[in-house]
Amino acid sequence: MQKRDLNKSGGSGGGSAAPAPKRGRPFGSTSGSAAASSAADFVAPSTLLGPSLQVHTSFADQNNKRIVLALQSGLKSELTWALNTLTLLSFKEKEDMRKDSLAKISGLLDALLQVIDDWRDIALPKELQKTRRVRTLGSNSLVTGFGYEYEALGSNDNVKQSGLTDASVQKNVAKFRPSEWWYDEDGLFNLDDEGRAEKQQCAVAASNIIRNFSFMPENEVIMAANRHCLETVFQCIEDHTTEDEELVTNALETIVNLAPLLDLRIFSSSKPSYIKITEKRAVQAIMGMLGSAVKAWHCAAAELLGRLIINPDNEPFLLPFFPQIHKRLVDLMSSPALDAQAAAVGALYNLAEVNMDCRLKLASERWAVDRLLRVIRAPHPVPEVCRKAAMILESLVSEPQNKALLLAYENAFAEILFSDTRYSDTFARILYELTSRPSNKFTAARGVWGM
Repeated sequence: MQKRDLNKSGGSGGGSAAPAPKRGRPFGSTSGSAAASSAADFVAPSTLLGPSLQVHTSFADQNNKRIVLALQSGLKSELTWALNTLTLLSFKEKEDMRKDSLAKISGLLDALLQVIDDWRDIALPKELQKTRRVRTLGSNSLVTGFGYEYEALGSNDNVKQSGLTDASVQKNVAKFRPSEWWYDEDGLFNLDDEGRAEKQQCAVAASNIIRNFSFMPENEVIMAANRHCLETVFQCIEDHTTEDEELVTNALETIVNLAPLLDLRIFSSSKPSYIKITEKRAVQAIMGMLGSAVKAWHCAAAELLGRLIINPDNEPFLLPFFPQIHKRLVDLMSSPALDAQAAAVGALYNLAEVNMDCRLKLASERWAVDRLLRVIRAPHPVPEVCRKAAMILESLVSEPQNKALLLAYENAFAEILFSDTRYSDTFARILYELTSRPSNKFTAARGVWGM
């Protein structure tokens, strides 16, 4: 989460060390020195792959219509130019005027989503698609009417004669032929493997631009309210087992950035739908990412759930999945990866505040309390993660039904109380809740523990 917030700040760190650049980020666009940034605006490094673009601050204002039309055209040269331009513009986060102009380009988001949709329409591998229909009609005849006349008949005269007789037959048959028949065949406009690869590269570039847009506060409200945008990114993460990994990662990071403003009820609203994603299907897609073995994916999914639950309107759609969520997050806390531990604790911190039932289920989850204590004892290198783990335990002990479960850890709580002064206040309140529950509990806690 800190890494994502750092990227979101866009290089306003002053004299601090420059963070690691984003994937594919042009030279000079990170928060490095002013001299390096200014030099990169005029001199393209020799190690930069692809064309170097020199974009003026007012470029987007002067060419906004051309950019949108180039994306909509589908022409390879125009599409490549528009994607390269938008990639550079979306990376240049330090210039506020450029960010504002990007947010105000009419139709830009829909045009980028159309590029991804064009790839999604052909993304299914050929071996998984419906096979070609076997033609058995007229298999015993020389002339079948399915394009074999020129091979079956030897002379041109016979071809011309048969063409006259078959023309009327074909005209009548065409009236009743389903339109799907035309798409079952490898027609004139079908893409070869090279064309499919180019479509895929364009979709990945478009998803990268949308991801960069989601880091800009000016775009968050617009993107979180765009049903087409949300349906597209959720469909990408739903198909994470077959879809391009970079495309899935960009889609997931986009949703994580928009999560504080995301209302899952948008999928059942009156806004026009393109892919028919439902609230349940969206949550199932997140659960698929949470269960993934890829660290970047399950960490982002945990962070996404922690942000979604902040909105009370999302609770009805997440509550049925809470047992699975709790189990997976507890498993992530035992992971040696510190990022996974931090993401799991951050999500549980928000989930424990939802209602009493959530706290009861989390306390009864096997190894939950043990692993929370392990995060504190280790300790985790980020103090905020340890503080949240202690606050989770305090939320659990506030429920009387959890007292019997947590009394078994009384000695562990007392040990942390006297050994770590950073969390002594929290564990003093925890021990007090375990031993007595007077009506004025906070006053009594101050008196007993000298706070």
